[in-house]
Amino acid sequence: MKFILIDKVISLDAGKEIKTLKNVSLAEEYLGDHFPIFPVLPGVMLLEGMVESASWLVRDAQNFRNSMVLLHKAVNVKYKSFLAPGNSIEYTVTAKKIDENSSTFIAQGTSGDLPIVEARLTLRHFNLADQKPELAKTDELIIEKLKQRWNLLNIL
Repeated sequence: MKFILIDKVISLDAGKEIKTLKNVSLAEEYLGDHFPIFPVLPGVMLLEGMVESASWLVRDAQNFRNSMVLLHKAVNVKYKSFLAPGNSIEYTVTAKKIDENSSTFIAQGTSGDLPIVEARLTLRHFNLADQKPELAKTDELIIEKLKQRWNLLNIL
């Protein structure tokens, strides 16, 4: 993943809800093009922040069972306001269900009292070795790196 769109976990109710935080800095390279005179966090990055938050909820709930936790579907995505550098966004992601291979969530992002984005998300989770057994070692390496990142983000 080129961009990490979560800076820390604020709270975690295992398997139920996660709250995360992203601080937006003008130093983030994609803001130079979006937009040069009025930089704001792109909508796709706002969506990805919710997806990343949901994926951490899945990984924690399933004890990092799968190397891949990916967006399958985003519906009812509503962008409510812009998020400029110098601001923070708090994502709240609530699980509707977390099954072995898929999960669904209600997600929202706010900056203070200002709603920024909301969506309903479906993620799917799997290991690369499910389709190609020779990739089992790759799964192990990915999971180990994700556990290391989780230890940095989850400072509760």
